[in-house]
Amino acid sequence: MTVCTADRPITSKLEFSLAPLQRSTVTSSAPLLEYLLGAMGLNRRTAKNLLKFGAVTVNGAQVRQFDHPLAIGDTVVASDARSVIATGRLESARVQVVHEDDALLVVEKPTGLLTVATSARETDTLFFRLNGYLQARQPTSTERALVVHRLDRETSGLVLFAKTAEAQHALQAAWPTVEKIYHAVVIGRPEPESGTIRSYLTETRALDVFSNDRPTPGGRLAVTHYRVLQTRGEFSLVEVHLETGRKHQIRVHLAGLGCHVAGDRRYGAPLDPCRRLALHASGLEFAHPLTGERLRFKSPLAAALHQLFPAWKDVGSSRDV
Repeated sequence: MTVCTADRPITSKLEFSLAPLQRSTVTSSAPLLEYLLGAMGLNRRTAKNLLKFGAVTVNGAQVRQFDHPLAIGDTVVASDARSVIATGRLESARVQVVHEDDALLVVEKPTGLLTVATSARETDTLFFRLNGYLQARQPTSTERALVVHRLDRETSGLVLFAKTAEAQHALQAAWPTVEKIYHAVVIGRPEPESGTIRSYLTETRALDVFSNDRPTPGGRLAVTHYRVLQTRGEFSLVEVHLETGRKHQIRVHLAGLGCHVAGDRRYGAPLDPCRRLALHASGLEFAHPLTGERLRFKSPLAAALHQLFPAWKDVGSSRDV
């Protein structure tokens, strides 16, 4: 099984990486620009652009200074500037690529960003940004990001995209078998402290979702497994495993226990300690659509949620997503 965390991706045998433009080991001391022009044979314009856009590393560290001194034995790598620029655009939107290979992309989505557009007027979405990233990185390539599933705008965490239609169809067909883990901060403490919620969810014309214990016209079965990890004051940290993946499923099911997800104004949460919906998609586990290899991805608890539970360490250090 390949395991990746959002803080430190672990390379699998299929992981995609752009080949560096050049890699060289320094054999005589020189300023960096002089070395790029001489020993590495780059023209002045190319060398300056690579330095400007942060596409040159020395011993693994990004260097932009033209006169950076090189010592014998240093390793200099000059990469494709377009890939650096494209990655920077994602980082400016607080989107992190956790894993990429020929078939799929796993990224972290920040709170406040739509996964895909819900109307023709909405163009700033994760889907739009990822396809812009792929196009900017390799303008002549036909690869694209294809939607496998969605997170609510207010939810942060892991999102899976396919890069081919075949992979998309395979991942969507296998979606019921994908392990989907979330962490939520709720108001109060669920009773019992662990259990399974089964109900039928129905969406209204106003796009609100209601839960019913029995089948109803238009209702879809939703199954949520949960357990309380910690309680601190008036809040509890809850781990959720989804057996199904319905719209607003976690929010509606936890509200039905009398423990609203903090910050969930739509479903009546009275408190908003994180100044955001306190729900984070923290884990995905599934079979790779091409190789069958079992992949597992973990995302650390978002910083705003982690502040309420600073002792929680299960998925690593927090980050503001």
